[in-house]
Amino acid sequence: MDHSYEEIRGVAIDILAGRERSSSHAQTFASLSKDVKEVLRKRDWLPPDAMHRESLSKNDEALVQEVFWDLFRQNVITLGTKGNPDQAYPFFRLSSFGKKILENKEVYFFHDLSSYEKQIRETIPDIDDLTVFYLKEAMQAFMVGCRLSSSVMLGVALEHSLNLLYDDIKQNDGHHELFSKVFQEQFLLRKFKHFRNGLNQMKKDLPKEIAEDLETNLDAVVALIRNYRNESGHPSGKVLSREQCYVNLQLFIPCCDKIYDLRKFFENEAA
Repeated sequence: MDHSYEEIRGVAIDILAGRERSSSHAQTFASLSKDVKEVLRKRDWLPPDAMHRESLSKNDEALVQEVFWDLFRQNVITLGTKGNPDQAYPFFRLSSFGKKILENKEVYFFHDLSSYEKQIRETIPDIDDLTVFYLKEAMQAFMVGCRLSSSVMLGVALEHSLNLLYDDIKQNDGHHELFSKVFQEQFLLRKFKHFRNGLNQMKKDLPKEIAEDLETNLDAVVALIRNYRNESGHPSGKVLSREQCYVNLQLFIPCCDKIYDLRKFFENEAA
């Protein structure tokens, strides 16, 4: 049975992260292919191929190659072994970047624009197209190594999402006064701090599903803003590491999801 790129990439990631058993300590492309085959058999409820008489289908074999080189281009893996980094293909090992990324089992995985957009739209079905446009620009910039451009586009997406939320609150007669300072402020971070203060005052009135993890996501929003803007509201010019840039692309998804939960709350309150 043939499998999709996402299925094979997910299996490869689980093997590299140690969540699935690897058949060899010396990682080679051949050993990875063999491990992928066995994990796929297990997940398809097929018996193990103990004698290794069967091979991957032609489709799956081609996709394993694509996944391998995509992970290499994304710096998740690098060539050589831990004991001998001068070795070339087919030997490979996890990069330091890859180790950091794979430490989190719940991490969002995306490998191109379409997979990033798919992850976003599945998590936040109501997200507006302009925000997605900025996010795809951020992802594209990250993929070609333009980390400063990526952080700016991510900041624009965040600012746009927050402004949509503030507009919803402005239309809510019951909460408009509590958040009045938000509408008087010009700069992004200061505006958000006023919003956060107002939200803290009415936290007890929020539904449990919105209040849950609210502080965590608000802190993440602040971190994202500070990576994009300084206190005066001007672009910070701060160039993030590749790791932090990738983490920010991931952080945006649960942050934006919480923003949209709050939008629904204030919209329903105003109805």
